[in-house]
Amino acid sequence: MSEFTVGETDFLLDGRPVRLLSGALHYFRVHEDQWRHRLAMLRAMGLNCVETYVPWNLHEPAPGRYRDVAAVGRFLDAVREAGLWAIVRPGPYICAEWENGGLPAWLTGGLGTRVRTRDERYLSPVRDWFRRLLPEVVSRQADRGGPVLLVQVENEYGSYGSDAGHLAALAELLRAEGVTAALFTSDGPEDHMLTGGSLPGVLATANFGSHAREAFAALRRHRPEGPLMCAEFWCGWFDHWSGESAVRDPGEAARALREILECGASVNLYMAHGGTSFGGWAGANRGGELHEGALLPDVTSYDYDAPVDEYGRPTEKFWRFREVLAGHRPGPLPELPPQPPGLAAPADVLLTGWAPLEAVLEALGGAETCSPRPPSFEDLGVTRGLVRYRVDVPGPRRPRPLSVRGLRDLAVVYVDGERAGVLTEEEPRLPEPVAGPARVELWVESLGRVNYGPRLGEAKGITGGVLHERQYLHGVRARGLDLDAFEDGVSAVPFGAPPPADGGPGLYRGTAAVFGTAGDARLELPGLTRGFAWVNGFCLGRYWSVGPQRSLYVPGPVLREGTNEVWVLELEGAQGGAAGALRLLPV
Repeated sequence: MSEFTVGETDFLLDGRPVRLLSGALHYFRVHEDQWRHRLAMLRAMGLNCVETYVPWNLHEPAPGRYRDVAAVGRFLDAVREAGLWAIVRPGPYICAEWENGGLPAWLTGGLGTRVRTRDERYLSPVRDWFRRLLPEVVSRQADRGGPVLLVQVENEYGSYGSDAGHLAALAELLRAEGVTAALFTSDGPEDHMLTGGSLPGVLATANFGSHAREAFAALRRHRPEGPLMCAEFWCGWFDHWSGESAVRDPGEAARALREILECGASVNLYMAHGGTSFGGWAGANRGGELHEGALLPDVTSYDYDAPVDEYGRPTEKFWRFREVLAGHRPGPLPELPPQPPGLAAPADVLLTGWAPLEAVLEALGGAETCSPRPPSFEDLGVTRGLVRYRVDVPGPRRPRPLSVRGLRDLAVVYVDGERAGVLTEEEPRLPEPVAGPARVELWVESLGRVNYGPRLGEAKGITGGVLHERQYLHGVRARGLDLDAFEDGVSAVPFGAPPPADGGPGLYRGTAAVFGTAGDARLELPGLTRGFAWVNGFCLGRYWSVGPQRSLYVPGPVLREGTNEVWVLELEGAQGGAAGALRLLPV
């Protein structure tokens, strides 16, 4: 057992000053069988600590229905076995470029801007969640022989609100549930963020990617005493669909890290190893200075241009950081662990069946509802996935523009069974007018809930209505298909023979024969447009032909020697006759 305290100038471990050299690694973005390898990579880089968030929505998909909360404890046990300390950031809001910032959609759907405040309708479910989660953390604190040194109160609250009572209530809840570890807050090094997000009596830290001296000077204006720490050193960045891949020069990043350490500060690399947003859990941002602009969905890969890449390999940035960190660690650094095996040889995916979206919805979807106005995803209990809306245009009437108000995020539209276009929030009107009578189907997809900024918690689906010219069309029938429905398999789906290679939207099923080593691989989906893919029932996440991500990472533990089953839920249809060219390739 150890005693970790926050002194006037330093962190103290059993009374001796200690500098935390930490790196972010999210247990939920790494296959559990690979945790130990990734932790060993962090140690080899020169780190003595690892930091992780905890995503509430992953572990409580419905009120009172919990899913593998024990994973948090198993990860912390692996951290201790790796000889590292731990920083835990339990939220309840985490950002993390994760769906809804980690908050459950079933919670935010009815609360709106009351989330992240002291409103009892928000705090009550938070208490229930923390009472379930925190025993996994409390029993693994340093004063009980575990690795946990620090626990964060909320996350970057100063970027969102100023309800100090909310932060105080969360800190009191952490203490009441047995957290004895030192508490801290983290915010950007700006006055309004530090005043809104810090809490008296709780260590305040700063998040930034460069200019450490200026950032720590801003922090000192608010907190003249206490250890200096950069709780998020942004050594890379994340990518958005249809954007460019973010890259930071390794030498420049190493110089920024060196500056932090020259200030005598502790540091947490964000990210040390980013991993992957498996399961369709990638979030989204809003563009513009005030984060109120166009939706910017995050890609599935969370590589983050981190020193340990998505596949667990050291990058040039790793070696530059290792050189810097070696000067702040006693003795030689550990050697790198052996790299996990990769796929021995490419494997083609042989398509064996296909079912149209209509049949998939019938087999795996929820119940259909009918209401005057379109229900949101939240109304239908859909977190990640899509909703089919049906509405009739009365007639006879001459052709008029058909549009969707409050569309979030993308709709493939059919009029009397014929594809009529793809609508988005920015382009909500069909290119051709629609005459009545007509039946309109809109297959609406969420591209990821906002994880940062004032639009946090906004609803998905059709949040306004369907209009014919200026007239709302009422009597909307809606049915949802949630990605969680695939967890029990697809045996209920009535597959037929595979369609032509340029087949339409639907669920494709196939097999890939792996000979030799069944190790790390990537799935290529040439010719497909947008959707989700699974290998042996494990959801790899979203693919999208707009890039910049061109393939999906398949962790080695997911594959097996011999026959592997592949499912692909294509939401628009194959292009160029290439749906039959899916392949597993070595990384």
